[in-house]
Amino acid sequence: METMMRNAFLYLSKNRMANRTAKRYGLKFGAKRFVAGVQIADAIQAIRELNSRGIVATLDHLGEFISTEKEAADAADYCIRTLEAIAESGVRSHLSLKMTQLGLDISEELCLKHMRMILDIARKNAQFVRIDMEDYAHNEVSLRIFKTLREEYGETVGLVIQAYLYKSLDDIADLATYKPNLRLVKGAYKESSEVAYPDKADVDKNFMVMIEEHLKNGCYAAVATHDDNIIAHVKRFVQEQQIPNSQFEFQMLYGIRTQAQQELANEGYTMRVYVPYGDDWYGYFMRRLAERPANVWFVLKSMFKS
Repeated sequence: METMMRNAFLYLSKNRMANRTAKRYGLKFGAKRFVAGVQIADAIQAIRELNSRGIVATLDHLGEFISTEKEAADAADYCIRTLEAIAESGVRSHLSLKMTQLGLDISEELCLKHMRMILDIARKNAQFVRIDMEDYAHNEVSLRIFKTLREEYGETVGLVIQAYLYKSLDDIADLATYKPNLRLVKGAYKESSEVAYPDKADVDKNFMVMIEEHLKNGCYAAVATHDDNIIAHVKRFVQEQQIPNSQFEFQMLYGIRTQAQQELANEGYTMRVYVPYGDDWYGYFMRRLAERPANVWFVLKSMFKS
């Protein structure tokens, strides 16, 4: 049953008609729990509240289904406005973005143009930009673009690596010479067993090995997980290997396990919360529902209260 629900929500996450319908209704039926708001000001206020509790953030203006150069240019402009809002407000936050939002499916050159515009602003303001890894079809091109931008912009730019892909350990080894700041995640897209581990236990095992290898390479690791076993494993490993807290951080999603987030911050670890905002929230919301059945029950309760 759980697998069927996951597959259904992942299918719905890519439905363009449902996405358009969702925009008309706004952040209803539980979406407010996972999305900070529609406007930049909403997101900045959410980050101020996190910062006041010793938690930092990464801000993401949600956007999917880009099909025209104008839409891509608008998305790039919004990323720049987000960086400027972070700088003007003084909140402690990075920026995360998806390159398909910036026109990657139109052309690699267009995407690179927009990435350079964004990174020019980030470098000027001493900010950090994380490139989110998307589905497997975009994996190799994302790695290629990241390497190009890393050579041009250095530590201003980082990337995400997904544990459910067979190739990810090789990717970490290949990227080690760049000394990259990587967000390490399990992965939230539906992929074929030809490229990804179908068994959760194998994903978890690969995730822990990835974290260890990346840290042993002397690189910065953003460990993005809500899994207590993974968190405990990281704590033990860094203590055994005498890896300083300054070389890694924990990351969680906005609205999920807020008490655990606070506990990690109180223990002295860097705790970063991924804060999404914007009116194009539908695909992101569907993937959150796919990840955990508990999220579905929360939404159902919200619907009955509406």
